[in-house]
Amino acid sequence: MNSTFFAPHLTIRNGVTNIDFYLQAFDAVELRRFSNDDGSIHVSELSIGGNIFHLHEAMGRPNSTSPDQHNFSTVTIGLFVPDVDVVMQKAVAAGAIEISPAQDYDYGYRQGEFQDPFGHYWLIEQKI
Repeated sequence: MNSTFFAPHLTIRNGVTNIDFYLQAFDAVELRRFSNDDGSIHVSELSIGGNIFHLHEAMGRPNSTSPDQHNFSTVTIGLFVPDVDVVMQKAVAAGAIEISPAQDYDYGYRQGEFQDPFGHYWLIEQKI
């Protein structure tokens, strides 16, 4: 791999076994998974449109906590897509909570925001 890119690590609560939300909402592809003995996910490497990100279980370290442990997320994940409305609809159908519906803004972006079932906030964007 010769290029530099972001690969966010999203923390999920311990015991999570089903991450279908990401597969359904984003057409993500699970590249590999490391499971715990009980079948829960320790790490899952996923790809959205060729862009890698990881889901990692909370492990009791101060820098590895899931949003539901604090009742909020400290980061909003911006995801640029070809069609904001399609992704917003798929995400809500898959279980996301809409925070802000898709709309056009004066600064030249169409954006919508939702919270995924694990508490992470996503800002779905496209340049208009």
